Amino acid sequence: MRTNGPLALIFHTIFVVVMLAPIVVVCLVAFTPEGYLSAPTTSFSLRWFRAIAAYPEFVHAFWVSLGLGALSSLVALLFAVPAALAIARYHFRGREALAALFLSPLMIPHVVLGIAFLRFFTAIGMGGSFTGLLVAHVVVVFPFVLRLTLAAATGMDRSIEMAAVSLGAGSWTLFRRVTLPLILPGVISGWALAFIQSFDDLTMTVFLATPGTETLPVRMFLYIQDNIDPLVTSVSASVIAITMTALMLLDRFYGLDRVLAGKSDPGR
Repeated sequence: MRTNGPLALIFHTIFVVVMLAPIVVVCLVAFTPEGYLSAPTTSFSLRWFRAIAAYPEFVHAFWVSLGLGALSSLVALLFAVPAALAIARYHFRGREALAALFLSPLMIPHVVLGIAFLRFFTAIGMGGSFTGLLVAHVVVVFPFVLRLTLAAATGMDRSIEMAAVSLGAGSWTLFRRVTLPLILPGVISGWALAFIQSFDDLTMTVFLATPGTETLPVRMFLYIQDNIDPLVTSVSASVIAITMTALMLLDRFYGLDRVLAGKSDPGR
C-alpha cells in the first residue's frame, strides 16, 4: 500500500492551511475588543457578539435565510426524488435531454439568473415577494439534490425491490419501506448541500431580496458597504459555529461519513 511521500504531505499541509487561514482570521478578528478590524493582541472580548443582539436586522436576516434554505431544499427534494427515480430506472426518448435540462442551472452564472428572475417576477407581479425568492432558490438548488439522489438511485440494488413486490408490498409501502431507505444517504446529502447553497447564496439573491426578505449574506453585504467594524466577523464566526455544531450532530445521530459518501448501512 502506497503512502504519501514528504512532498505530498507538505503540499497537502500548505493546501489545508491556505484554505483554513481566512476562516481562522475571521474568527480571531471577531474576538477583538477594538472598534476596527484587527486581531486581538492583548485580550479577547465578546463585545461584537453582544452587538449582534443589538442589531435586529442581522437576527431577522438569519431567520429568513434559515427558513428559505430549509423550505427551498425541501421543495427541491420533493421534485428531485421522483425525477431521479424516473431517470435512473426508465429509458425513454429525451431522457438525456431532460437530465441536462434539470442540471442546466449549474451552468448559468448566478448574476444572469438574478437579472432574469428579477425581470420575470417583476413582469408577473411577484417582484420583491418571498414566494418569488423561494421559487428562484428552488431552481438553483434543485440540481444539487437531483445529482446526489440520482447517484444513489442509479447504484440501488433493484432485486431488493423485486423481493418486496413478490411478498405483496404495494407501491407506497415499497417506496416507504424499501426504496427510500436505500436512497436515503443521497437524499440527505443532497438536501444538506442544497440548504448550504441556498443559505450562502448572495450573487442571485441580492437582485431579488427586499427589506422584508433580506437574507443574511445580503444583509452582511449591505452592512459592509457603509461600516468598517468587526460586527460582520462576529456574525460570520457565529454562522461557522452553528454549521460546525450541525455537522457534529449529523455525525452523532446519522454518521457524517455515510451522508457524504452516499453509502447506506443495511444493518441499521
